[in-house]
Amino acid sequence: MIVSTTETIPGRKVVKVLGIARGNTIRARHLGKDILAILKTLVGGEVEEYTKLMAEAREQAIDRMIANAEEMGANAVLSMRITTSVILHNTSEILAYGTAVVLE
Repeated sequence: MIVSTTETIPGRKVVKVLGIARGNTIRARHLGKDILAILKTLVGGEVEEYTKLMAEAREQAIDRMIANAEEMGANAVLSMRITTSVILHNTSEILAYGTAVVLE
């Protein structure tokens, strides 16, 4: 599966547009990680616990988007984007989406 943030793939022709492929995950912060993060804010620097949590959530959302595109019969997702939104206090949604297409 080709996944690209661009609208085209050089040397490949889009022969069919299948629609929007999407994948999401909703993650809640962990109390133990929150305590470590609070301590980190006192001394400054990167909060690795949250960096890792968000990276894992992005990968899961992208994997789900790819699975959705495959179900549609796509062999590529173009114009892929990722958005984040707060659902509840301490809970975030990560959404990956793009245009599912068939490339020549």
